[in-house]
Amino acid sequence: MNKDWKIYVAGHLGMVGSAIVRTLRIHQYENIITRTQAELDLTDQAAVRAFFEVEKPDQVYLAAARVGGIHANHIYPAEFIYENLMIEANVIDAAFRCGVKKLLFLGSSCLYPKLAPQPMREDALLTSTLEHTNEPYAIAKIAGIKLCESYNRQYGASYGIDYRSVMPTNLYGPGDNYHQENAHVIPALIRRFHEAKINRASKVTIWGSGTPKREFLYVDDMAMACVYIMNIEKTVFDQHTKPMLSHINVGCGHDITIREVAEAIGNVVGYKGEIAFDRNMPDGTPRKLMDSSLINTLGWQAEIGLEEGLEMAYGDFLENYITQS
Repeated sequence: MNKDWKIYVAGHLGMVGSAIVRTLRIHQYENIITRTQAELDLTDQAAVRAFFEVEKPDQVYLAAARVGGIHANHIYPAEFIYENLMIEANVIDAAFRCGVKKLLFLGSSCLYPKLAPQPMREDALLTSTLEHTNEPYAIAKIAGIKLCESYNRQYGASYGIDYRSVMPTNLYGPGDNYHQENAHVIPALIRRFHEAKINRASKVTIWGSGTPKREFLYVDDMAMACVYIMNIEKTVFDQHTKPMLSHINVGCGHDITIREVAEAIGNVVGYKGEIAFDRNMPDGTPRKLMDSSLINTLGWQAEIGLEEGLEMAYGDFLENYITQS
């Protein structure tokens, strides 16, 4: 990559986008352009096209998305499918029409079937039904992967474009969403355990049985993987992927039960009370572990362990969320 290339990071204020910006700067890429949602509505096709025509970026990291946990996906399915479809369609098409050669799209591990064989390989995509609690979001993000593949197939040879997709596992870390209802599991539990500690609550009750297993990756590891994948030579990338199966899993390679992660967060926060589970509430997918052997073969490995990552995530929560609340 040319250090002078203009790089647009869509969603730079989000957890993943901000981590990508940090990582690009670590690698001495300084010509980074961003826009807030107030400055550029990515669901507005005309506005997105005008932005690309003026800025003409060389590369795009598409990290912008409408995201949330089980509760948010259940309450707002229309917003989740509509907004994500519009964002990715508008950005990918405008990027192509304005001459962007390299683009990286971020998917999600929830795109795999609910009962996909574990660990989930890239070729499990579209082999069975999705988990119903996040199906609208998953379908939208699958469409983003297929948009990248379709533009590559139709325009790759003639226009020299190279649009790639990554499939991250469950992410956490600085810039996470700690909203009381819409947060994912780790930030939601960090907030709940912190508030329980402050309020001297004797018990924290968590949705579900605590038995589902999840894989968690610190967001700066994910950002490092994104920049790494964007820099892989096209000949090497093409040797390890297929035109209609081109996304790459990004995970740490091992999972943990919700009960175990809750106990780990309780320890990091310093909560001493009881941890209970409400089995009347949904568990979601029984297990979600990514097979990350492909990206490992390509030379990337996660570096930050869960305990270290939780310590840093809680520190970020105390410094940036509590002080601003």
